[in-house]
Amino acid sequence: MSTRRDPYDDFPGTVGRTFRESVPAWPARTSARQGAPNIVVVLIDDMGYSDIGPFGSEIPTPTLDRLAANGVRLANYHTMPLCSPARAALLTGLNPHRVGYSFVANADPGFPGYGMEVARDIPTLAETLHDFGYATYAVGKWHLTRDSASNAANDRSNWPLQKGFDQYYGVLEGLTSLFHPHQLVRDNSPLDIDEFPDGYYYTDDITDQAVAMVKSLRAHDADKPFFLYLAHNAVHGPLQAKPADLARHQGRYDGGWDELRAARFARQLAAGHFPAGTRLPDRNSEAGYDVGPWDELTDVQKKLYARYMEVYAAMVDNVDQNLGRLTDTLAALGELDNTVILFTSDNGGTGEGGPEGTRSYFSRFVHHPDLPADWNPDVEREIELIGGPQSLVHYPRGWGMASNTPFRLYKGQTYAGGVRVPFVLSWPAGLPRAEGDTGVRSQYQYVTDILPTLFELAGVQRPQERDGRPVQEVDGASFASVLRAADADSTHGEQYCEMTGNRSYYRDGWKLVTLHRPGTPYDDGEWALYDLRHDPTEIDDVSAEFPEVVKELAEVWENAAWRNGVFPLADGSGALALRHPEDARLRRPLTLLAGTPELERYRSSRLISFRSFDILVDLAEHRAHHQGVLVSHGDQGGGYSLYVEDGRLRFAYNEYGELYETDGGELAPGARTVTVVATAVADLRWEFRLLVDGTETGHLGPVHQLIGMAPFQGISVGVDRKSPVSWPLYERHRSFRYGGDLRSVTYLPGEPAPYDPETVAQALREAAAAFE
Repeated sequence: MSTRRDPYDDFPGTVGRTFRESVPAWPARTSARQGAPNIVVVLIDDMGYSDIGPFGSEIPTPTLDRLAANGVRLANYHTMPLCSPARAALLTGLNPHRVGYSFVANADPGFPGYGMEVARDIPTLAETLHDFGYATYAVGKWHLTRDSASNAANDRSNWPLQKGFDQYYGVLEGLTSLFHPHQLVRDNSPLDIDEFPDGYYYTDDITDQAVAMVKSLRAHDADKPFFLYLAHNAVHGPLQAKPADLARHQGRYDGGWDELRAARFARQLAAGHFPAGTRLPDRNSEAGYDVGPWDELTDVQKKLYARYMEVYAAMVDNVDQNLGRLTDTLAALGELDNTVILFTSDNGGTGEGGPEGTRSYFSRFVHHPDLPADWNPDVEREIELIGGPQSLVHYPRGWGMASNTPFRLYKGQTYAGGVRVPFVLSWPAGLPRAEGDTGVRSQYQYVTDILPTLFELAGVQRPQERDGRPVQEVDGASFASVLRAADADSTHGEQYCEMTGNRSYYRDGWKLVTLHRPGTPYDDGEWALYDLRHDPTEIDDVSAEFPEVVKELAEVWENAAWRNGVFPLADGSGALALRHPEDARLRRPLTLLAGTPELERYRSSRLISFRSFDILVDLAEHRAHHQGVLVSHGDQGGGYSLYVEDGRLRFAYNEYGELYETDGGELAPGARTVTVVATAVADLRWEFRLLVDGTETGHLGPVHQLIGMAPFQGISVGVDRKSPVSWPLYERHRSFRYGGDLRSVTYLPGEPAPYDPETVAQALREAAAAFE
């Protein structure tokens, strides 16, 4: 047997070793090196089909214009009607119900399609690329972690790093304030932040982080390819824009949504997105989704509504600017041409702002059958504050209709307005455009096709096994052939879709679709049929002419639904509002010691939601000069804060943007117990009492309860972090940390009120069980 000398033999004091041929060499690493393209997926939230320049928009998007000029536009790309399901499908290549994302990751009713976890036998895009040798980075919105699993005590099994990413920076949930993000996470750890610097803007921040990740990689390794998943929270509500961006769009939308829609459609036709003869549908007229003529609005309404759209446009403008900063970095590194850059939206533009829009996003977002008659889905705000940190706004659904030009309806529906979105892909080194190729592709493709397409472009093979078990097969098909040739056939011939009971089935140009009314029966009369080959904007329902096609596709939809785990469908019973029984432990009394980092939003909400509760503040020693916030919960969208200022105890309550305050009297020096007693009363209201050492000193209410997504920022002890509950107090003292000796804050949740949705759902379930 041959031998070779151990290099350690050349050093005094070392023991010579013999390397033999029977000893294996260093294990080979799976590694993608020089030549493999970088991959950047830019995903924006709630953007309609027509909201960027390459798809007909007037909003300046020069970076996307350049990418489209050198790349390909999929004019017939489809996705899911909501964000979490779309993102799950994009990152796995599987239909979202199969992955467990029938809905956004804010539910846990116990059904397989609502598991909100990516199983181990479903490798993500990041995991596979990482195993192939890519560096993998994610920044921005995640929203694939169930809200109840987003806290610092969770096992983090469904957080980004555990799903294949080397680094992560962003927000785990679906939305946030762009001026004061409610909970930033770096890698596996929530960041403990009291205040953001003046001028902070989240879209800029996540782009800074992305650029830094790429620069750091290149400083350490000149060859290693990277995958960057840049997932924006923009343009999801609440809409907020930087003043400089907003100023550029002032006056742009004074002509209204009808004029805007017509102009965008004309540009789309000129660009070849639709065949000659394609018609622009009338304004949406379905009850609850309808839009009136712009010309019938008052001058006051026009001014207000135009401002909302200016904010939205400024956000799109800012996203493009930040994408420009990223592409400039890639160009400076000499890597822009060999980077696959994919830009798309996870669903269509939204109508959730209602007919008139709102300056109180969380109030408008509330859905409860017992909302009192005086519930206000809006608050007064000076027009110059709209779009800034003091307003949480959303545009009227007329602008959502314009965003989705030329399609009908919105996010959440399975009509094209909810699922047909812009798609741009550029890779100059690997997909050069042939002479005469406009770059527009009219073939039907679906969100599950992205993963296999990127794998084919990168030369990556999806694994057949993981942890010794076979992996689940993908549902998508690569459309690399479509990218390379305008006359290639679509690689995705048929597809089911479902969201909150809205259903559709596409097959070879036919589309069967419903607009389901919650709580009504599912029957064959709901189906409408469109021949998209001649009617791509879904105007003419031909179900009466082709009943055999309706019957065939309805049966195929049913089979696909059973195969993919779609059932149960939402039925109005409230069953899908149920939470895992383990959530009950989140309502046990909780003591937070001074210095505890901010309690996560969902964890905080369990202590107060739809119930009475007490808050006990234990002051070891309070002196006359001590002041500051004792406890706070919430932000500019709704919350409450107990604080001491100028020797007096005060309680502020922010009712979805409407601020109420009460004076609890002078707080005498010494050891004190301050108690806030919140009593749940009729009509979804709370009454508050303030007690010092058991003696009542103040009262506030009744006020509307904070429900739904409010309070959106969690509980803080001894400080009001990030977005403040009271803006006037913030202007005086910023986060206003308490200067005395605060021992702890204890929450004592009471029994749920009769109108608690989980209590109602459980009662309905028990009543049904009695008849089984």
